[in-house]
Amino acid sequence: MNHAQRTALGRALRVLGEHGDRLTTETTDAELHEVRDDVRRALSLLEEAFSTTKPTTRCPEHPNGPVDEDARDLCLLCETRRRASRHQGPVNAARERSGEHEPTPRVPSRYGLREDRPQPHERWLPELWNGQNWQLCGTPRRSRRDAEAYIAAQRDAPRAASAYRLVQAFTDHEVVRVWGTPVLRPTRLTDG
Repeated sequence: MNHAQRTALGRALRVLGEHGDRLTTETTDAELHEVRDDVRRALSLLEEAFSTTKPTTRCPEHPNGPVDEDARDLCLLCETRRRASRHQGPVNAARERSGEHEPTPRVPSRYGLREDRPQPHERWLPELWNGQNWQLCGTPRRSRRDAEAYIAAQRDAPRAASAYRLVQAFTDHEVVRVWGTPVLRPTRLTDG
């Protein structure tokens, strides 16, 4: 429903509310016909507002998904996920109480082990020297090559900074490469 449709529907419903306030036992047939026309107008505006089919479930994630009559939100997909977690929950809880733990397999991968690199994603932060300190000059990148290409484009720009650097942000920050020399500019004091 777009803004114009919402505005028109709100206006039509307010008109219906005013009709409801004015209805009495002495209401004439002409006034009832006017009410009927306004109700039809509001219904037609409401019909135009719908762009999708009526939801089959009460699930906000899967409104038109498959239906499970036994589920509280009628969503088969969410209920399947809930059943799976209920099924796994007591088994894992009993295993933890008994002290029995399955060892997790340590399989080497090209990304290293999880304990070796605790963050799932590394970021490459392009920064520029503004004369006083380093500041972020673009969005963090997932690839070092993309970040270096971005800095190269910034250096070729008409208003390039005196220095740029690339920082690898993982668990901590590590400066990987610096372009140019940062020179500290004295701050200007204004007479106040």
